[in-house]
Amino acid sequence: MKKGTWRDRGRDRKRYNRRSEWQRDHSGHRAQEQRYEGGAAGPSHRTQAHTVDTHSSSPSTPAAAPELPGFYFDPEKNRYFRLLPGHNNFNPLTREGLQKKEQEGRRVRLLEEDERPLKKFVRAGLNSTLLLQRRHLGLLPESSYCRLVHELKVSTMRRHKLEVQTSDSSSPNTDNFRLIVADSACERVFTVNDVEHGGCKYGIMNFRGCSKGSLSVEMCDNLYFTNRKVNSICWASVTHSDSHVLYPLPSPIKKYVSLTGRIRLCLVGIAETPGCVSLLPASLFSNSNPDQPGMLCSFKISTAWSCAWCLNPQADKNFSTGLSRRVIVTDAVTGRRQTYGISSDVLAQQFALRAPVLYNGCRSGEIFSIDLRQRARRGSGWKGCRFYQDSAITSVRILQDENYLIAADMLGKIKLWDLRVTRAVQQYEGHHNEHAYLPLHVNQPEGLLLAVGQDCYTRMWSLGDGRLLRTIPSPHPAGKDSVPSVVFSSQLGGRRGLPGLLMAVRHDLYYFPYNCDYQDRGVASGGR
Repeated sequence: MKKGTWRDRGRDRKRYNRRSEWQRDHSGHRAQEQRYEGGAAGPSHRTQAHTVDTHSSSPSTPAAAPELPGFYFDPEKNRYFRLLPGHNNFNPLTREGLQKKEQEGRRVRLLEEDERPLKKFVRAGLNSTLLLQRRHLGLLPESSYCRLVHELKVSTMRRHKLEVQTSDSSSPNTDNFRLIVADSACERVFTVNDVEHGGCKYGIMNFRGCSKGSLSVEMCDNLYFTNRKVNSICWASVTHSDSHVLYPLPSPIKKYVSLTGRIRLCLVGIAETPGCVSLLPASLFSNSNPDQPGMLCSFKISTAWSCAWCLNPQADKNFSTGLSRRVIVTDAVTGRRQTYGISSDVLAQQFALRAPVLYNGCRSGEIFSIDLRQRARRGSGWKGCRFYQDSAITSVRILQDENYLIAADMLGKIKLWDLRVTRAVQQYEGHHNEHAYLPLHVNQPEGLLLAVGQDCYTRMWSLGDGRLLRTIPSPHPAGKDSVPSVVFSSQLGGRRGLPGLLMAVRHDLYYFPYNCDYQDRGVASGGR
């Protein structure tokens, strides 16, 4: 046989093998395309179809399916669906909508868990009986015992809805709560509500608790309306403890104030000083004696982000306002001012108690102190301690010994700083914030730290070791107008008050008591 014949036969075999391999691959691709043609949606590219079919035939669960750009995998239907970049009436399936749906499902599950009578304690193996035994045996110090008891009580708090008593019971409160701030005794809570036609409504709620375990809430009849927006509020002690409320009004629009028809005040902003800072006496909101308003004054000032009142005896009539690139300290009696120039906006402020020192948090992430006993100097020589976080500071809180400061920023980072060495010694994980102006709440006797995140969850940490103790979901779906405002106190309502958490969401008011068998009585309702 000739050599060319053997060569031709070898070439024919190679051509046949290549043709059979191509036919097998081509038939596999056509079968996969037929599967996707029978579905309502899915990737049309052959390479993507081959990848999906390979993973779907594997023994892995549907939740482990690969993520494809532009597609969403539904584990319930075990299929991929095409995503659109924005909302569309014909196909509303967007990534933002899916994230909201997932967040809402998580919120509902957490609400169901909160309704269960038995909850797990965050520290495994600890309960009230074991804590009491260890205390009697001398194995647990008094301070540690009190701290752990408060943590145990926090984990068992359950939600109760409060009904606010007003003189006009026929018109229920339908205005959303924006902010609630309690005085030092937690007997009165100053409220800021959004009005439907625009602007804000201010008022004071009086709380009363009794030894039988009931909590009553009464809203004062005298309300304060304005078309300006409030950025910060704090209680001020001008004539006596918590006698006034201090807040900046930055809008340059005319403001008309009507107080029970007896006092009418008009404040007009001009170009140089478009806003003002007002000292509003709390006696204006008294139902018993509304004819004596006390000291009512306002100070013209440009747009302010924050404010703070000094309680130190050396400067007990001074308050500060944080502005854009400035800090102004004003004497409320004489009107004398001291201005400090900086390079950023001051978003958070708080005075120390033992010394007239003001701590400021800036948009640049800088935190610095100002000693009012020193004269203002050029440059930054008047700054005491200086340290930085990675984002804009939204809240600063000083602890009782004034050696530590807690700061929160717009990256969701909450850090405990040692002011003696200007170093972060503790971090509290879990807080969520991207761009919102959210405050911190510190209750040092109970060793608790509270913060409401932009995701509308209220989180509570152990102040000592930073452990996350409780995550409370909002009773309403998450939204920009559903961010809760909270107050926590061991004596909510005064000396005979009750310990627990007060939460205002939209137009509803909720109470989370320490007592597990709490029964609403009197004005408070028992709906959960």
